[in-house]
Amino acid sequence: MKITNILFNLIKFQEEEKHNFVLSSSDNSNQDDNSDLQPLENTDVDVYSSIDVNLQYVKEKYNVDINSDIKVREFFINARGKQYKSFLLFIDGMINSESINKFVVEPLMLKNTSNTTTADSNIVSTAVTGNVTVKRVKKFNLSDYISERLVPQNDVSTESTFKEVFNKVNAGLSALFVDTINTVFLIDAKGFDKRSISPPDNEMIVRGSQESFIESIRTNTSLLRRIVNNENLVIEDASVGTISSTKIGICYLKNVANKKLVQEVKNRINNLGVDYLISSGQLEQLIEDTSFSLPQLIASERPDRVSSYILEGRVAILMNGTPYALVAPAVFIDFLTSQEDRNIKYQFTDFLKAIRALALILTLLLPGFYIAITTFHQELIPTELLFAIIASRSNVPFPVIFEILIMEVSLELIQESGVRVPGPLGQTIRYRPVL
Repeated sequence: MKITNILFNLIKFQEEEKHNFVLSSSDNSNQDDNSDLQPLENTDVDVYSSIDVNLQYVKEKYNVDINSDIKVREFFINARGKQYKSFLLFIDGMINSESINKFVVEPLMLKNTSNTTTADSNIVSTAVTGNVTVKRVKKFNLSDYISERLVPQNDVSTESTFKEVFNKVNAGLSALFVDTINTVFLIDAKGFDKRSISPPDNEMIVRGSQESFIESIRTNTSLLRRIVNNENLVIEDASVGTISSTKIGICYLKNVANKKLVQEVKNRINNLGVDYLISSGQLEQLIEDTSFSLPQLIASERPDRVSSYILEGRVAILMNGTPYALVAPAVFIDFLTSQEDRNIKYQFTDFLKAIRALALILTLLLPGFYIAITTFHQELIPTELLFAIIASRSNVPFPVIFEILIMEVSLELIQESGVRVPGPLGQTIRYRPVL
């Protein structure tokens, strides 16, 4: 009983103690001058129109003085003959420096015909229809002027809260703050390194695609787009984790998938109240019905397999940072099916499924069946086979059930060592000479 209590105390969950830390300002005078700043723990506040307040808030939030990869580039923007103070926030190593220099900093800082004209405070556009000339006058707006004329990057969006800005910057985007504007321009110029597309490691087949998912969610969505090749494929973004804000992609065919199924998947994902999420295995456990239920999701690293399920009307869940996709819902026959079954005739497919079902039955029932026969029903064993079993166990000092348990544990240890032991050490253990 004591041993059981000790083991239980080792593995039971203990809630971590929560500590409340307050970041003190290094300069008391700045704190007095900017008393309208919200507490640093709260990022769900609107962007300020003052560039100095935004700059101080960003520097304190990101700890720019001690963070070596957080970069803040301050400069002046030329817009219609005037200069506006601004700064660019990005994470070094996650952006393409050449794109930032050529398509963001250079058009904004250097003088050209787009940003030096001072003809009028309004923008006039002329359209000719037949013999009629129509002039449209649009009031000058600095925010629209920058996004439409001064930043030639192909993907530019705006946000007005620090929470969304920080989430996008942490994902690899660059944030442009401009004085007198209470919105932030988010520029997609990602440039971080990622693993190239390689053949699958755990779902290898002979005849079929040799591509697998990688850790970049946008690359994975492009693989699905390329295979499904239909405009009805919908990929909705979601965010999970109050700390990590892990990006999730919910993929389905709009005209094929059941609307109730799609809504159920979105509700379970959006209602997760967790601090962080770093693997699809965690997500699978969190959105299942119960912890002791049969598997309800399929985990696959093959884009062709996931695409086939999407075309059947199921919902796929992609997660940034993991090369596995989840498919909902899963039925029992899916776990006895391989992607290669789609590439061969149905007669061979049915035969292989029968073989897999037989292997499943033997795996589950054979140890218990062996114990029952050899211990309690020896009369069911042929005499010669019974004598062979007795002779083989004559020098074994353990009962049959203990022997089976040792065998099962030994097989699991061999499997774990084959997967977890590092390569050089594994070769040493495998080929160790017998002394």
